[in-house]
This record gives sequence, structure tokens and C-alpha cells, in this order.
Amino acid sequence: MSSTELRRTALDATHRALGATMTDFAGWDMPLRYGSERDEHVAVRTRAGLFDLSHMGEITVTGPQAADLLNFALVGNIGSVKPGRARYTMICREDGGILDDLIVYRLDDTEYMVVANASNAQVVLDALTERAAGFDAEVRDDRDAYALLAVQGPQSPAIVKSLTDADLDGLKYYAGLPGTVAGVPALIARTGYTGEDGFELFVKPEHAVELWQALTKAGEGAGLAPCGLSCRDTLRLEAGMPLYGHELTTALTPFDAGLGRVVKFEKEGDFVGRAALTEAAERAASEPPRVLVGLVAEGRRVPRAGYQVVAGGEVVGEVTSGAPSPTLGKPIAMAYVDPAHAAPGTEGVGVDIRGSHEPYEVVALPFYKRQK
Repeated sequence: MSSTELRRTALDATHRALGATMTDFAGWDMPLRYGSERDEHVAVRTRAGLFDLSHMGEITVTGPQAADLLNFALVGNIGSVKPGRARYTMICREDGGILDDLIVYRLDDTEYMVVANASNAQVVLDALTERAAGFDAEVRDDRDAYALLAVQGPQSPAIVKSLTDADLDGLKYYAGLPGTVAGVPALIARTGYTGEDGFELFVKPEHAVELWQALTKAGEGAGLAPCGLSCRDTLRLEAGMPLYGHELTTALTPFDAGLGRVVKFEKEGDFVGRAALTEAAERAASEPPRVLVGLVAEGRRVPRAGYQVVAGGEVVGEVTSGAPSPTLGKPIAMAYVDPAHAAPGTEGVGVDIRGSHEPYEVVALPFYKRQK
């Protein structure tokens, strides 16, 4: 296999049969959209969408000191996560820069599953393997052991419930339990990246097609639609969720990203980046860094990552993500801006779009919050 050949998920033939537009994403050949990305987006907001997320990187950490290793390697307090629960956290460099944002599932007393972004899976695997030295714990690359399907949207509980006897009503947000869905053994997690209720189903790759078909059939009456990466991006953007490489990079610490809450200084022992992050926290308290805000267009032109945010003839920030928002009916963006221009309703803020300063309204994130 040549180094340039794209990896394909177990659902590759299924996507092609559905007429998906495929794209290279982090070395994987992934569905960008099946038809209209706007229709897919609306399906998730109003009914339900079915995603193939098998490109995500699963890394298993096991052994008597698995919790100790993760507490040392990551910024969160992983030892306090109860079996069956999950936690959003980050892995940082020694200088505090963010290597990736992660979800860690505690499967039982001595077994954890770390889920990394596709583009960073190898970096995270290498860092965890290196940081495991001296701990009685094993780091295992399980990227080929799992396919990952997500059902997201207000109808997702009813759809998944029709295929499982697992206690979905008792399954809290950021929790996971083993069960079967349509007869397929799965880790059923109540997590997602859309701002909607939903589930992520970790299964063996050989069961992926069967499960996709069962979910599609179960969702027919509920308006379930297959969904690609394009609407996943607009959904997460509306929900104010950061994307690695856009809102999060090695140039930023969690404090720079407004996510200092994920760093748990109170946990026992040292962890990678503790000293640098302590300084970053103190710096953020005395000289607030740029703030991640929402911007809503007054016109129709769409801002893109890297565009400058301007006010009074000065550059006051930079767009990290931008797209048309199907829910708001206007272009939106996330941007890091100077604290003086970060308050919702700040006047006179614009985005430099090819030399033209387009007016934008500063708003608090997220743009969209589902009704509970």
C-alpha cells in the first residue's frame, strides 16, 4: 500500500452506493455529503442524522496504573471518572500547547478508551506510549478494532431505543454502556459533536454495514438521513464546539482557548505541562488573552478561517471557523478577538473579506442551544 493511498472505513461501499461525494480527511476517504449538506444539517436539528465516524482514533489504556498514567499524560483528572462515564479533556505538550482534545471513556476499573481526532491519532498514540514509561499500564492502538457510527438529533433516542434493550433513559450525557444494537455488540455512548442529543456506537468493523442498515431501516419513519462531514462542521460550529486545527492548536494553551476549566491543577502528582499551564493560568488572570466569540454577519458574505477581524481600522482578531448557518439563515464565524471587542453587542466590528470590511455582530457562544 503506498503512503498516499487513502484509508477506507468499513462503510466505504455503503457511502458510494448512496452516491456520497467523498473527500480526503486526515488520510481517510470520507463522505463529505450525500446530497444537500443543508438538508442533512436540518435533518439533524429537526429529526435525526446518521454519521460514519470510523476515522476517529481509539486508543486503549489498560493495567493497574492506567488511571495514574492518564492523570500524568493528560490535563484532566481521569482517576475521578467513574466506570461507565466519559470526560472531555486535552493532551498538552510540556510548553502547554494543545496536542489534541479528547474524550476518555472509563470502561472498567483498569481499562480506558481514549478517542482522539483523526488528524492527531498518531501524535496522541506516540505521546501516550512515550509517557507510559515507568507506569504499570499498556497503551494499545485500537484504531482498526472499531468502527464508529453516530446517530444525532431529537429522534435519535427513539430510533436507537427501537433496536436495543439497553437502558437508554438512564444513560446520561457523557456516559457509555455496553449493549447490543440490532443484535450487534456495541459500546453505546451518549456523546456527539452536533449540539443535539444522540449516541455514538463503537462496534467491530465487520458489524458496521449491518448496523448502518438496521439504523437506516429503523429511522425511515422518523426522517433519518445519512450525513457527511460537511454538515458535521456546520452543526458543531452552530453549537460553538471547537475543532482542532481551527480553534485549538499547539500555539494555544487551554487558557488561551477559553477552556482552562479542563486543566485540573488540584489532582495529585505532576502532569505533562503543569508548570507551563500554571504560568498560562496566571497570565490569563492578569492579562486576559484573546477571547473566542461568535460573529453573525449582517450581509451574505461568508468569512473563512484566517480572515482578519477589524474595528476602527485596526486588526483586533482572527476568524478560526466560518460558514453559512442553516439554522440562523446567515453566515456565522468563531473568532479570537481582543478582550476590548469581545462583549456581545460590541459596535463597529467587521471581518476583512478580500479587502472589504463586512459588518458583523459579536455574540456569545454557542449560536445554537437545543431545547431540553
